[in-house]
Amino acid sequence: MSPDLPPVVPSVTAELVGALSARLRKRLDAGVTKLLARPVTRDGDTVRISVDDETDVVLHAPSGAVTGADAIRCGCLLAPACLHRAAAASAAPVADGTADRDPDPDGATGTRDGTAQADRPNAESEPETATPAQHAAARAVFDAAAAVLEAGTDGSGAVLQAELLHAAHTARLAGLPRACAAAVSVVSAVRAARTADPAYRLTGLADALAGVLGVAHRLPHATGRELTDLRGTARQPYRPDGSLRLYGIFSEPVLTATGYAGAVTWTADADGRLYTVSDVAPGGPARATGAADRAVRIGDTALTHRELSRAGLAVSGATVSPAGRLGAGAGVRAVRASGAAWRDAPLDRLWAVPPAEQVTRALSGAQDLLFLEVTLTGTVREATGDCLLADCAGVPLRLTTAHDDPALPCRDNLRLLAAAGGSRLRIVARLVPGPHPRALLLATEHPTDPAARVDLGLDRLQHADLPPGALAPPATDAATGDEAPLHLLRRRVHQAVPGGRRVLTLAGNAPGDSARLRRLGLATAADLLDDLHAAAADRARDTFGRLLPADTGRFARSWLAAAVYTDLVEQALCAHAWGAAADEEAPPART
Repeated sequence: MSPDLPPVVPSVTAELVGALSARLRKRLDAGVTKLLARPVTRDGDTVRISVDDETDVVLHAPSGAVTGADAIRCGCLLAPACLHRAAAASAAPVADGTADRDPDPDGATGTRDGTAQADRPNAESEPETATPAQHAAARAVFDAAAAVLEAGTDGSGAVLQAELLHAAHTARLAGLPRACAAAVSVVSAVRAARTADPAYRLTGLADALAGVLGVAHRLPHATGRELTDLRGTARQPYRPDGSLRLYGIFSEPVLTATGYAGAVTWTADADGRLYTVSDVAPGGPARATGAADRAVRIGDTALTHRELSRAGLAVSGATVSPAGRLGAGAGVRAVRASGAAWRDAPLDRLWAVPPAEQVTRALSGAQDLLFLEVTLTGTVREATGDCLLADCAGVPLRLTTAHDDPALPCRDNLRLLAAAGGSRLRIVARLVPGPHPRALLLATEHPTDPAARVDLGLDRLQHADLPPGALAPPATDAATGDEAPLHLLRRRVHQAVPGGRRVLTLAGNAPGDSARLRRLGLATAADLLDDLHAAAADRARDTFGRLLPADTGRFARSWLAAAVYTDLVEQALCAHAWGAAADEEAPPART
């Protein structure tokens, strides 16, 4: 996947790949690899790939994304039925048409009264169960995602990706934007894995696969509110919220695997309710850093995101989405107002909530920001890099970076903060569910000036900002022990993602794994592990001893059951580690 190319909507990629002959499909992966190595030039809305000295592939993206097959043109003799157009679409990021964003400053996502037209309640016309078209679309998404899991990322070339994108397009047409977005996220993660993208994370792809399989599996059987949630909404509705007096808290960069970038600024009102102002559009790391210095798109204010994070905003005629995002409709008015320090009212009330209560709120599906007061105690070395150790009300906490892209200062700032050991700081972090208390560090008080704050993804700390004589201590090695033998199941779940079914077939069930799980009280985990290996090895033969086609559905369901179980147990362990109360009624995060 090349960040230099504009995003391409799923239907375009599916159409171009589907039009290839069987012979060209076999050559598609090699064509993508070759195209990724060729020079790319951009001229406004036009991107040109030099295939050779005489042939160019041209992509037109006037709206920031390629929305039609005719917008990708090739100058070779075989065009338009050539391999180059399909390879270009397969090499580009996937445009997520269902992304939750406000695409224009006029607030076109809502109606005049602030409510999205598609989200108006209509109990008489909305069916209680999924329609036949939605049943078929959900089945198509499940089968395509199961095929990706069957092959693993190593075997999921451009053809399998295109089949999943085609299923995503079918889901969107059937009114299933959540399934469409989940399928697109899987394709983006698979492409990141196959191109050795530094931002790729195995756990992220496993979560994405579990998410799309879970939604597609549950949707045909859902009714009522569950069905509404599984369908999702293409755009979040914006509803009137009167006048608001907001105080900036911090800004963070946005950099997604689907080719979108920008900045989001978090604010709060006097009651502690959180609101966000975002500027996200197709782009890469340069746009993520540059968006912080662009004016926010609310009213006539000239405040930039960086300035708003430390100032305030008075809004009249505000429209707000259920997630707290401020709309930018024509009737919204906003002017600059004074801000507040983190230790002053009204923002100080955010840090007055006990950490355990904040974690409980995050695990229940609400916003996952944590407002903590910590004492930095050192660093620990992990496989993915060093992370900060901190004490949070007696809880040993590990703080890691939110982004690893070298264009962002997150990693450098974390290294410098390690030299401020012993400092007691207020921070803003995002919860990472797991057996040990862990969070992504987003913003912090200045190490030497409590009245100032640092946005870790946008501001760059200097040695002069540290306390006198500060010196980063050597990192210690992370503890190798696991909190429970749950890793025996988790590692099999993760092994299947890059290697597919064949990895579990070859690995087999290590002697004693299931027995150890049962001995320590994890009988369900042991049963799931046995079933996962049995599903992987289940290959029947015909009369002549030839292997019959594998039952991808059974393997996908067994894998999904293990992934969901692991997720739920890890949430329970996370709540226990923080001293929080686990929400037994909360659905698993992945599905």
